[in-house]
Amino acid sequence: MSASEAESQSARQSRQSGQCPVPFAPIAESIPPNVFAVTDQKVARAVAAGVDVIDLAKGNPDAYPVAFIRDAAKQAIDDPANARYTPFDGKPTFLKAAADWYRRVHGVELDWTTQLFAVEGAVDGLAGLYAILIDRGDAVSFVDPYYPSYHCMAVMHGAEEVLLPALADRDFLPDLDAVPAETWDRVKMLVLNYPNNPTGAQAPLSFLRRAVELAHEHRFVIVHDYAYSGLGVGVNGDVNAPDAQQHSILEVPGANDVAVEVCSLSKMYAMAGWRAGFVAGNEAVVARLKLYHYQMGSMITGNIQDAGVVALESDQSCVAELAQRYAARRRIVAEGLRAAGLNVFDSAGGIYVWARVPGSWTGESLADHLLDQAAVAVLPGTCFGKVGRDYIRLSLLKSEPELREAVRRIAATL
Repeated sequence: MSASEAESQSARQSRQSGQCPVPFAPIAESIPPNVFAVTDQKVARAVAAGVDVIDLAKGNPDAYPVAFIRDAAKQAIDDPANARYTPFDGKPTFLKAAADWYRRVHGVELDWTTQLFAVEGAVDGLAGLYAILIDRGDAVSFVDPYYPSYHCMAVMHGAEEVLLPALADRDFLPDLDAVPAETWDRVKMLVLNYPNNPTGAQAPLSFLRRAVELAHEHRFVIVHDYAYSGLGVGVNGDVNAPDAQQHSILEVPGANDVAVEVCSLSKMYAMAGWRAGFVAGNEAVVARLKLYHYQMGSMITGNIQDAGVVALESDQSCVAELAQRYAARRRIVAEGLRAAGLNVFDSAGGIYVWARVPGSWTGESLADHLLDQAAVAVLPGTCFGKVGRDYIRLSLLKSEPELREAVRRIAATL
């Protein structure tokens, strides 16, 4: 057999065995496992074995967009223009509605033609921003605990991670001034996420103002992941309470010089499966993100953008109703877990409960125990970084009766 024939036979065998006939690119070889998928697999095995699992690991909204948003989407289906490709930047009506939302909700003036760009949800925007801002060896900083995508994108881009510990004694806000100046000088991008996933912590305007000052001083870009906008309540459950107030980083004077904000309609309007959001802020960053996305992305479906217009231009009472719903659920879970001996953070935003595990448990050992012995799925805090070792995250995206039953099971098991 000649060398070329042997090579061809080897290639055929690779195809037959399902192997890739060429080496994967370094970025493909570096992809970390998806922590949510790993938990999904554990839950699926338990369900397949006949276990009645209450799954509090997911951040997938159980709510449904309100009727006027659904009606707008249905009517837009019949618009022949929505069978065509939508504009690269997003429909002008959608971008104008986003600019108007910023003006009404946050008092921020934006030029919709240069400072806004439509993306298919927050992760789509974040992935594009990592791609245009981070090269191998660059330093990217984010808060620990963090949303896992920040870490995974940093690993895939070969970046240096500068983690900012956010501890309970500071209400899970990092001490930005504890970072040495020479470290900030190396940072190219700071990722913030408030209201925070997983903790539910909210950032006061003073915190965001300090971040903007540091970005000006040390010349880095801030990316604010604002996926849980609108879902803040006070610790007493009041959406109008002072501690319920949420802030866009773009409210800070000078933020447009150094920051962009990634917004999603997924949680605000229970439109998670519809995939819609936008990136707002610094003109140069938005312009370069557009160029990247023109080549590497696709646009939001036309009728979804039309529904997004109606949602953004509404009085936002539907968002407040969701916030109240989650607040009532948070009380059920937090009070039940405290009675069972867990230390629960008084979060004022988001859709999760962040709880410190008792005794000699770790987050991982307790999460495994609860799935095995209580048929309740939660996420260990290690999914979200080093700080979460002794914590678990519980989703509030189940009905109140299911949450009460989950808390009963947990208490009985502990």
